[in-house]
Amino acid sequence: MGFDTDVLVVGAGFGGLATALRLAERGHRVTLCEALRYPGGCASTFSRRGHRFEAGATLFSGFGPGQLFDRWIRRYGIDVELDWLDPVVALRAGNVTLAVPPDRGDFVERICALPGAPAARVRAFFAEQRRVANTLWALFDDPRLLPPFGARGLWAHLRRTPRYVPLLAWVGRPLTAVLHKHGLADWSPLRVWLDGLCQITVQCSAAEAEAPFALATMDYYFRGTAHVRHGIGALATGLTDALTRLGAEVRFSSRVKGLQPIPGGWRAETRGGPITARRVALNLIPQAARRLLGWPEGANRGLDRRAAAVADGWGAAMLYLAAEPPPGAPDKPQHLQCVLDPSRPLQEGNHIFCSISGAADRGRAPGKQRTLTVSTHVPMATLRALPEAEQGAYIERIQHAMRATLAARAPEWSAGVRYAETASPRTFERFTGRDGGLVGGIPRRVGLRHYLDLVPRAVAPGLHLVGDSVFPGQSTLATAVGGWKLAERLHRALGAPARAPLLEVKV
Repeated sequence: MGFDTDVLVVGAGFGGLATALRLAERGHRVTLCEALRYPGGCASTFSRRGHRFEAGATLFSGFGPGQLFDRWIRRYGIDVELDWLDPVVALRAGNVTLAVPPDRGDFVERICALPGAPAARVRAFFAEQRRVANTLWALFDDPRLLPPFGARGLWAHLRRTPRYVPLLAWVGRPLTAVLHKHGLADWSPLRVWLDGLCQITVQCSAAEAEAPFALATMDYYFRGTAHVRHGIGALATGLTDALTRLGAEVRFSSRVKGLQPIPGGWRAETRGGPITARRVALNLIPQAARRLLGWPEGANRGLDRRAAAVADGWGAAMLYLAAEPPPGAPDKPQHLQCVLDPSRPLQEGNHIFCSISGAADRGRAPGKQRTLTVSTHVPMATLRALPEAEQGAYIERIQHAMRATLAARAPEWSAGVRYAETASPRTFERFTGRDGGLVGGIPRRVGLRHYLDLVPRAVAPGLHLVGDSVFPGQSTLATAVGGWKLAERLHRALGAPARAPLLEVKV
C-alpha cells in the first residue's frame, strides 16, 4: 500500500527535531506533528503577558566547533546569537561561592584555591574525571560511535578499548566511591558542588549517581555550553525552518490522538486527519507513548520499565520573574545555582537554578528589565502521594521556599522583581506538552540497568522512542544526538529514498 509519509515524528522537542532533520537530509519523506504552537518541548521559549521565558532554567551545550548544533547552525544559516559566558554558572551555597569558568583547567585551579582545599587530591580526582569525560564525550562529537553501530563504528571502538578499561572500575558504583578513593568524600565545598551539578544533570545526588555518567556530565559546562539569546526557542524555530526547506511537512497544533499498526507501517489519528507512515518516532516519555497506543500496563515490558523509571524521577516547580537589574549588573546573562541549606536535600526549593537574561536579550521583558527563570526539583512520588486537595498547598510551600532561597542567595535580583508567574508540574505540562509535568528523563541512579538500554530497541516493529528517556538522553544535546542516531537507524531500515536529498550534506 502507499503511505502518506516515510516517517511520522510525533513531538517537536529536540529529539524529534533532530530525527526529522536528519531523515530529511537523507531524502526521506518526513511529517512532524507537534501538539503545541511552537517547537522545543521542554527546551522551548514561550510568551506570557509581554514577557518571553525559557520553559526551564538551564544552559545549553553542543555549540562548540564541530558539535552537532554548531554544524546545523552553519549548514542552514540559522539566525542564533550566542553569549559565551565567564563564569558559565555561579554556585552560591552557604559558605561556598564558586564561579565556574569555561575552561576546566581554570576551574580545577579555582577549586584548589578555596580555603583548606587538599589541592593534590583535588587535582588527582579531576585528572581521573577528565580521562572518563574525554572518553565518553567523544560519543557526542561523533554519533556514529553510539550503538547500534556498523563495521566502521565497531572498528573505532576496538581501537579505543584501552580507553574504556578504566571505566569498568566504576560501573555499578556511585560517584561518591570515586571521591572516597581520592579522600574527598567529606570535603564540603566539592561535595556541595557535585551534589548540585548531579541534581541538574543526572537527576540525583552524588551519593546516588552512577559514576561513569556523573563523571562525564561533570564536563557539561566545558563542552560548547552557551546562553542562547532571545531563548532556546530561536534554535528550535531555526531547525524547524531548515526542515521545511528540506521538504519535510511540519504541523503545529496537531495533536496525535492515537496510533494503530497497519500492514507495513502505522496509522496515526491526528487533529488534521489520519496519517499513514512506514515508520514512527515518538518524542514522548513512555507514559505518553503507552497512552497513545492504547496499551494497558503489562502490554509491553520495556515500555513499562522505562515508564516506572521516569515516574520515579522529578517534576519542576517554576518561578517566571522579571526584575530591574541591580546597580552594576553585568550586561551578559547570568546563571546561578543557589542552595539555602547544603545539609538538606537539594530539592523542593532548597536548591534552585536561576537563568537571568542579558541586556542584549531584546524583547524578553518591558524596558530594561531582565527575565529570571527559576526552577527546582519536585519529587513526583511525594506529590502523587498527597490527596489532590493538598497538592496545591504543597507546591505553594515549595515556591515560597524558592523565593526564600533566591532572596538569601541572590538578594540583588530578588529585590528588583516587578513581575511574577508561578508554575507547578501541571502548568509545566501545559507549557511544554510534557506528560504529567515529568522532567529530566530517567534519573541515573547507581545500577547496571542503565547499560541494558545502550542499544535502544524498537517499542514495536517500526515504532521507536526518542528523547531524554532513551540513551543517551538527559540534555538537549543528548536528545538531539539520540535523534540523529535514530534517524540513521531508520534510514538503513527504509532503504534508499524515493528522491535525492534537496541539499547535499555529509554523513
